[in-house]
Amino acid sequence: MKDFSNTENCPVRNVLDRLSDKWTTLVILVLGEQGKMRFNELHKNIGDVSEKMLTVSLRKLEADGLIARQVFPVIPPRVEYQLTDLGKDFLPLIHRISDWAHANMQQILTNRSRFKR
Repeated sequence: MKDFSNTENCPVRNVLDRLSDKWTTLVILVLGEQGKMRFNELHKNIGDVSEKMLTVSLRKLEADGLIARQVFPVIPPRVEYQLTDLGKDFLPLIHRISDWAHANMQQILTNRSRFKR
């Protein structure tokens, strides 16, 4: 049996903590569909994320090795983001969650409306 009680060293807790934020998941999905993208393209495709939150999410994903950031030495500066092999390896799992969410959202909304008191 796996031990989930070690809060600092539990791989499941560690990964879920990073990926449980909605922007991280959406960044991975968008980059998985579009390939290389600039910051403004990502921002436009995701929609309602603030520039600050998108920057934070991109930095965390880069730190974990799920995305790569490439800076081009031009004026104005050009930066592109893309999934790494690790990010591409994770993408099918995110797709399964996305597919499940699309398939079950109506039932979830119905359940939520019945639960409200």
